[in-house]
Amino acid sequence: MDIPVTTAIRALRAAKADFEPCVYDYVEHGGTRHSAACLGVEEHATVKTIVMETDAKKPFIVLMHGDREISAKQMARVLGVKSVSPCTPDTASRHTGYLVGGTSPFGTRKPLPVYAEATIFDLPLLYINGGRRGLLVKITPSVLDRVVHPVRVAVAV
Repeated sequence: MDIPVTTAIRALRAAKADFEPCVYDYVEHGGTRHSAACLGVEEHATVKTIVMETDAKKPFIVLMHGDREISAKQMARVLGVKSVSPCTPDTASRHTGYLVGGTSPFGTRKPLPVYAEATIFDLPLLYINGGRRGLLVKITPSVLDRVVHPVRVAVAV
């Protein structure tokens, strides 16, 4: 199988991280339900990478279970700001260098603070975007921790 070499894959290789690329047929607006079904894994183990910003337009990334949503109110509380919201696709792409649907927490254009739902670390394996639509990487939570150093939060709804 031909592994697409993305900035995220390069970042994982540079970190000497153990990962397994998982390629699937991307479908516009298919989300984690579609990728999980294609790969035969639970949607709860697929991790979405959401680029958000504070009311002061400070960008950050939230990693969330595929089958859960982010409570913006809770996230704002954690950060001690008035409000947070998802970035527009153009803004997210400008911050990360990735197209929406292919956003990875690995190898972002500029270093962004990363927050991860704490229960992600209870799973044996994670499937997280590899920097391109239709590409997830299978990793252990310890690899995510070592490479990205996310702050654990409890903001799922």
